[in-house]
Amino acid sequence: MSNVVHLNVPSRRQAEGTRLANLVASFAGHRRFGDDVFWLKENAELLNIFECTGRTLPADALDPLRGFYDRVAQRMEFFPQYYRFLLSICLDLEDLGMQGTKGEALVDWAAREGLARAEMSDLQRAEARRLMLRRGVDPVAEDTGLTERLHRFIDRSETFQLPNKKAAYELTHIVFYLSAYGRQDPHLSEAAVTSLEYAGILAYLEQNADLLAEICVALRYAGRTPSVIWEDWIAGATGRFAIDSGPRVDPPDDYHEYFVSNWALACAGRPSFAQAVPDGGLAFRADRAGHAPLRQLSDCLFRLDDRRSGDWQTMRHHVANTLEGDGYDVLVAAEKSTDKFDAFFAGFARTGLRGIAS
Repeated sequence: MSNVVHLNVPSRRQAEGTRLANLVASFAGHRRFGDDVFWLKENAELLNIFECTGRTLPADALDPLRGFYDRVAQRMEFFPQYYRFLLSICLDLEDLGMQGTKGEALVDWAAREGLARAEMSDLQRAEARRLMLRRGVDPVAEDTGLTERLHRFIDRSETFQLPNKKAAYELTHIVFYLSAYGRQDPHLSEAAVTSLEYAGILAYLEQNADLLAEICVALRYAGRTPSVIWEDWIAGATGRFAIDSGPRVDPPDDYHEYFVSNWALACAGRPSFAQAVPDGGLAFRADRAGHAPLRQLSDCLFRLDDRRSGDWQTMRHHVANTLEGDGYDVLVAAEKSTDKFDAFFAGFARTGLRGIAS
């Protein structure tokens, strides 16, 4: 038997410190256990959001993670393949108020061992660099072209005119790392900002609050103001989250969407982590009401074949009657959310390959 907490406004009976402490305790000790990599991922994400949004936690809120902190060096030695998770949790614990200086020693050790040089992707190297620079060490200092390559990827706006979640999440994380999570100017070009806008249009058309929240955070870190349509929708979706509590809650849930949606609200200066949070095991369930028109829109365009045009003003009437439920309303809102919709659609329609021999 579980209980469901489903509130749209901040709880007046539960202090913010209690809500945040209950979140820490649940993810530290009630959802996953041992050295499960998913335990590392969940706790790293939660603490990172608390740290980069300047959250103040009660003095004892981090106590459930004291045992982890005390043995983090042993874990790093035995599980060096997880060094980014381990460093992230350790550094955030210290920066959130846990007494200790293990982070500096672990950064020095990871740099001496060359762990960042074993990474296969620029994104992972950028994350390692961002983490270790928090204690004054650049583990890839010899890679003088890393930042240039990251900018080259995010500057190609065409990439983000088509559904590609992996590319879109890499886009947002590159901005997070270049901006040191909002602490410095990431120096984005207008093309990179356009990339974020295009990715945001797709996320909104898919009604993907998880991705759209990250895009809104990235835009904020780039010094831009996201569409109020996007942020209002995220706020509404976040308020409709249900939090299940009890001994039998099932961890595969929508926790990440809950995390990043509240992160986006915090970056926008809106109330965040405002719902009452029970103690013990928790699971987070998003409300999936409504119709996301992205798939139907793509299908409609594909079926038009050589009648398809990249001119949105011409194509609008072709798709209007093909969308179910409130899907057309979502499409209209997406169009209003940015002045780049027509340019986005020109690439989304995919008419540029005509003439290739079949």
